[in-house]
Amino acid sequence: MADHDLVDVSISADDADWLADFTRSLVEDKLAACGNLIPGVRSVYRWDGAIHDDQQTLVILHTRADLVPAIIERANTDHPDTTPQVLAVPVLDAHPGYRQWVIDSTS
Repeated sequence: MADHDLVDVSISADDADWLADFTRSLVEDKLAACGNLIPGVRSVYRWDGAIHDDQQTLVILHTRADLVPAIIERANTDHPDTTPQVLAVPVLDAHPGYRQWVIDSTS
């Protein structure tokens, strides 16, 4: 597997506890090797014609590209937002040991 088969997936949510539980479920189900939760993210965005300025929590998931559809489906089912932020970004390179750990930790 080439490094470009690894991705980081970011997901944001208003409720930090919900996002931590959601992340834990993805790790338990081997859809992600790890999730780094970043609290206190300030999100400024346009939604329904209005500008919003909200405090959110962001998670960066480390996973394989072929698991992104399952993560999106899980977000569609479980995320409290109608249109949740779920963005997958390819990993260009990685420490060989960490890369292998991500592969071994996901299925």
